[in-house]
Amino acid sequence: MVVQNLFVISERRQFGKRIAHTIRRGHLYLGLCLFPWAILYGVSAFLFNHPTAFSEQPTKSFEREALTGTPLEGLPTPTEQAEQVVKMLNDRNRPPAPYRLAGGAVYSREFAFATVKADGQSIGVLVDLKNGRGTVRSAPPELRKKVAENAPFHIGESAKGGLKIRAPDPVTVDAIRLDSPLQDRVKAAIPTILERTGFPGGDVTVTSVPDLVFPLETDGRIWTATYSATAGSLSGKPAETEEKLEPSVRRFLTRLHSAHGYPGERDARWYWAILVDVMALALCFWGLSGLFLWSQIMSTRWPGAVVLILSTGMAIALGLAMYSAMRG
Repeated sequence: MVVQNLFVISERRQFGKRIAHTIRRGHLYLGLCLFPWAILYGVSAFLFNHPTAFSEQPTKSFEREALTGTPLEGLPTPTEQAEQVVKMLNDRNRPPAPYRLAGGAVYSREFAFATVKADGQSIGVLVDLKNGRGTVRSAPPELRKKVAENAPFHIGESAKGGLKIRAPDPVTVDAIRLDSPLQDRVKAAIPTILERTGFPGGDVTVTSVPDLVFPLETDGRIWTATYSATAGSLSGKPAETEEKLEPSVRRFLTRLHSAHGYPGERDARWYWAILVDVMALALCFWGLSGLFLWSQIMSTRWPGAVVLILSTGMAIALGLAMYSAMRG
């Protein structure tokens, strides 16, 4: 009986060792398999977090001293500006009970941005209103947009060489109306979709539908035409003026980092979306398997527990702080 119990205990230990060995090997080989993708994610995340790093655009940073002698020097705080607004509001309306500021004011965002057209180039200036720092970035000539040219078949309201989309008056505007436009089809289908998915029905408003883009030839010239079903408008630009910019390494990496979602057809983007899911699962596996491996080493349990508690506490605190910041 004693021998049998010892045999059972030995078998259990061997089974536990085999499980631990399998997890260690899975942790190792999956890490080796996805090592290039982890590096790609890390590099592209760094580029997102540091917009001026390795930029293909000429960029210079400036400090608060660059604002000396300008109206941005000694800028009133948001609360001081809000107090001025409240004072002007009271002076203008003279309400029975004066308006008063009920709390501190904040900017809706931290940065101010301006675009300058100079010497045939476009210059972007970003100013951090809180610390007075900022960047100046010049777009190289090959990135400048060409002046828009209205197509001879243009229908709609123009603004700055482009098309301003707005719902036209069918009586006064020669809009192109299809017999069954896309927005009407979407609106008619929504009640059925809601019924079949178990959601209540109601008034349906179609906020937007995609434009229709197609090549159009007129007088031997090819145009890229854009038809707006909601506005019934049609615009176009010469196909030969469309710049097909070769993506720089930086732009390519950041676009890879932000690419997500499964497209309607199985192309390179579809397989990239699979890789994104694999990376998500792998990161979860790495974390969980790391905890398991840590628990198997007696000498690291207490130091590891301290590190785990501290890191978890810091993550929760930072998460709550970011949630509060995002809520404004």
